[in-house]
Amino acid sequence: MSKESGPDTVETLLRTKEVFPPPKSILSKAWVKDYDSIYKESVSDIEKFWGGAAKELNWYKHWDKVLEWNYPWAKWFVGGQCNIVENALDRHQSTPTKNKTAILWEGENGGARAVTYAELNTQVCKFANVLKSLGINKGDRVAVYLPRIPEQFVTMLACAKIGAVHNVVYSGFSAGALQERIKDAEARLLVTADGSYMRGKVLPLAKIVGELKDIPTVKNVVYVRRANTPVEQPPAPALYWDDLMAKASDKCETEWVASEDPLYFLYTSGTTGRPKGVVHAHGGYMVGLYLTMKWIFDLKDNDVYWCTADPGWVTGHSYIVYGPLINGVTVVFYEGAPDFPDPGRWWSLVQNKKITVLYSTPTAIRALMRFGEDIPRKYDLTSLRLLGSVGEPINPEAWHWYHKNIGRGQCPIMDTWWQTETGMILITPLPCLPLKAGSAAKPFPGIVAEIVDKDGNVLPPFKGGNLAIKTPWPAMMKTIHKDPARYESYWKTIQGWYMAGDIASKDDDGYFWIKGRSDDVIKTSGYRIGTAEVESALVSFPAVAEAAVIGKPDPLKGEIIKAFVILRVGFQKSPTIIDEMKKHVRAVMGPIAVPAEIDIVDSLPKTRSGKIMRRLLRAKELGLPIGDISTLEE
Repeated sequence: MSKESGPDTVETLLRTKEVFPPPKSILSKAWVKDYDSIYKESVSDIEKFWGGAAKELNWYKHWDKVLEWNYPWAKWFVGGQCNIVENALDRHQSTPTKNKTAILWEGENGGARAVTYAELNTQVCKFANVLKSLGINKGDRVAVYLPRIPEQFVTMLACAKIGAVHNVVYSGFSAGALQERIKDAEARLLVTADGSYMRGKVLPLAKIVGELKDIPTVKNVVYVRRANTPVEQPPAPALYWDDLMAKASDKCETEWVASEDPLYFLYTSGTTGRPKGVVHAHGGYMVGLYLTMKWIFDLKDNDVYWCTADPGWVTGHSYIVYGPLINGVTVVFYEGAPDFPDPGRWWSLVQNKKITVLYSTPTAIRALMRFGEDIPRKYDLTSLRLLGSVGEPINPEAWHWYHKNIGRGQCPIMDTWWQTETGMILITPLPCLPLKAGSAAKPFPGIVAEIVDKDGNVLPPFKGGNLAIKTPWPAMMKTIHKDPARYESYWKTIQGWYMAGDIASKDDDGYFWIKGRSDDVIKTSGYRIGTAEVESALVSFPAVAEAAVIGKPDPLKGEIIKAFVILRVGFQKSPTIIDEMKKHVRAVMGPIAVPAEIDIVDSLPKTRSGKIMRRLLRAKELGLPIGDISTLEE
């Protein structure tokens, strides 16, 4: 492991014995009384363990085999016929959950809706029929570019109901990123909105969609009327949600699909220029979400659950839409920013909606910490009984603030580690485990995780290395769309292990401490941004000849994006040109990808083969040892 990963810098933290015991009320549940015995039994026979979880769900036809493992390819519940919508909606229609609130939605501009499971089912059936009327069939891809409104749930579920594959694109992305994802997925339909509200302004989604130039597979664009902004120059015939839904039948049978049939594509940044289209399937995915959601969040019938993420990211897919609905939970869904119109906005939601489980990000917690302890004290947060953290490692300072000021010292914090590629949480506390501030605790039952060196050797406690997973798990990605070799690289970088791309350590209690990425993917505000994507955007600016991008530690965002650029001949360094570069990246990729800092340089460190040595840039920027430079060109 390289020095820049800094295993020794966290040794004091790793050796901490400060633990927070679980609340006594949690320990009454039989399944959480003894993590060690449950874990040992689960990994001794993972097929029995996951098969048992799957039997708690509805299947049209039971599987012939729980797991078919032909390294590195896994098939789960082989021969099984199912549909995730059967478990997220259909099965609830014959139980009291039918009349329970499924979605408590609030818009930033004050609008609100409460949607029951019965009403959600009706909406999904109607839009499923709309999809069919537009020629969408099983296996077809549908691009979804919607803000945080209930129609996002409806669209995703309607696609799944008829066996179509949804490709949700985060509504903060600009036209270039949206177009790239639509083209790669070969989507036949785009579902979007005319606009949305954020920080008191209207985001003109219809205008962004109007900038799409080359999406020949898209035959229609469906617009939800949200902000009453004009729809101009749509890239395909424009249709309107309410018009289509008014004519649609509310009766639609759920399509039987094979367990391994694709449910969705979700694009995540990688170390090359093209984002990776991660493919998840119905069967194993729904089993993994069902059990992790149920156990980690200790779900109860009267829970009101809020995950503050966006369904444009995997956290939203797994733990806003599918996981909660499979478990029959009431989900709070909020459109706006955490600190608008004031920094008490989130805490007012917790108070007014009596939220019991809150799952958020370290970036958001750090942002709200800036306003001090007095703001949350103004609100009644006593409904909360459990907190969660996701997206990146949570630093101990933020953990303590979250625990003290939001959880009032009474709520355990489930600090979860997982990825778009894993589909479900893999390393996490359970509510029965003692907690350590800043640690993701232990593997979820059925998951074999270790810290290994570059040769796959398991490392001892306190030794930093690669976070790796040994055995398959049900919600794992099936492949990378159009690029199976890229999928295989996760399992073949170190033979016999799934390589997560993160650096971590374990302490002598077996608790995992995640340190950060080992590749050239930047995690900023919880979002994964590929360096190559940002570099490509910069180089497409007329004044830029070359660009290199790194992640730079930031106390608020985790990392910020820093760029080093070489100008073309005839262009001069100035604040104006740097500002123009940032505006250009914003236009190409969206605001989350804009570099916070741009340095104009005369040269970039490269290997003799021409590869930019970002490691060297990062080391110099952070004052770290530069390490081996034997391959440096100069």
